[in-house]
Amino acid sequence: MPNWQSPSELTTDSLVFVKLMHALTGLYAWEFIVSLDFDWAVLTGKKKFRWPLAFYFAGRYLLLFAMIGILISLDTPIKVNCQALYIFNQLAGDAAVGLASINLSLRTIAIWSQNKWIIGTIVLIVLGHWSLILQGVLLTATWIPGVGCAIVESNTTILAATFIYSMCFDFVVLCLTAYRLAWTQRRTGVSGRHSNLVRMIFSDGLVYFIIAFLANLLATIFMILDLNAVMSVLFNVPAAIASTIVASRAVRRLYNFNLKVPEV
Repeated sequence: MPNWQSPSELTTDSLVFVKLMHALTGLYAWEFIVSLDFDWAVLTGKKKFRWPLAFYFAGRYLLLFAMIGILISLDTPIKVNCQALYIFNQLAGDAAVGLASINLSLRTIAIWSQNKWIIGTIVLIVLGHWSLILQGVLLTATWIPGVGCAIVESNTTILAATFIYSMCFDFVVLCLTAYRLAWTQRRTGVSGRHSNLVRMIFSDGLVYFIIAFLANLLATIFMILDLNAVMSVLFNVPAAIASTIVASRAVRRLYNFNLKVPEV
């Protein structure tokens, strides 16, 4: 069993962190570029802009800026304010996770035909989620000559609570969506394209939940284990990227589905 707090182990973990961040940046950059045509179509008016897309754009671009900030913190040869940079990176990354959950919850509100009780419940859950997100910046980073920015201390209690809250939030949204779709289909006996829409909404929500749940669970386990400052936050970025990619794809698939559905 390695001594997770030893200088040699911290150096090894830091190298793993650097390589993983570069690989994840490449993955997200690829996903961002191949889906840029949708963004451009909305921004140029070829596709109609609807206000829920504001959360879609905010999540995508906040995560992009966070990944750029991470690369700057790891690769810049010039001394920078590491603490401020890491505060931005973590806030932007955590916000992307929160916005991914909002993107899925908006679909649920639409499916429930803007039922005021459903809206009220989801709004309260969202407020609780963001109250954790906005106080979850508990990292200490410093500049190390010849290395760059490095995490020297991390308090992950609130951050772990945020990820657990995200998993519970997504599960509630999935259950509300599944119940409504099953009840509607049983009551009206819908078929054809409407049935395809029902299946797509449920399957997208299920895929999102499984991927986001597993990614958040992995990140939460390492935060709770608290092996060292680096390992505690190693899987936070993969969780944010997984949630954002899957939620963004679900938004685009529903938007591009050629069928009139209740708008939020």
